[in-house]
Amino acid sequence: MNELAIWTYDWVPQGPRGFVRDLRLRWACEEAGLAYSVRTVAFDGRETNHLERQPFGQVPYLSDGELEMFESAAGLLHLARKSEKLMPRDKIGEAETVQWIIAALNSIEMITVPWWFLEMSGAKDNGLTAFMKGRLAQLERVLNEREWLSADRFTAADLLMADVLRLPKVRAYGDRPATEAFVTRVTDRPAFKKALADQLAHFAAADASRSAAR
Repeated sequence: MNELAIWTYDWVPQGPRGFVRDLRLRWACEEAGLAYSVRTVAFDGRETNHLERQPFGQVPYLSDGELEMFESAAGLLHLARKSEKLMPRDKIGEAETVQWIIAALNSIEMITVPWWFLEMSGAKDNGLTAFMKGRLAQLERVLNEREWLSADRFTAADLLMADVLRLPKVRAYGDRPATEAFVTRVTDRPAFKKALADQLAHFAAADASRSAAR
């Protein structure tokens, strides 16, 4: 059995499929050629059934031998340290990659996810729209000037930023050709396609098990 294990739910409803964040870790492992297994915790009772490993009852979390860690970005950084394909080993390239990983979380996802929740709730006046529009416009300017976020090549920073930006409502917001080209370029990578297909297959297989149990 592989020491490296990615933990996700045994099943989720149709809506979240393809966007559950174990995908980030699957994708990173595929890019780096790291052998891994996928293990599960029950979706039912998720609020309390794995708090000893994930204090917020979420997924994913990562096991690597005796090491266990939660939060997808923390797991991504751990995997990036295992492979130069995900993060350069020179100080400047590594610092740039870490910088943009944190930017994906703190400057973009911090706004896009709450904005998306408000949009889905049917809020008539989404007060986050102007804030998000400004952040996405700033990122568009960056991506108009470069193909990759750091080190002049694909890194874990591109992986995470593209995963944040591919949320359908966010991706469709506004006219941002450089951003769209970036998301398309990154998600056209074979490693992403395999990770996505594997996640979708994992949850689809669980449908049959749940149906048989009823």
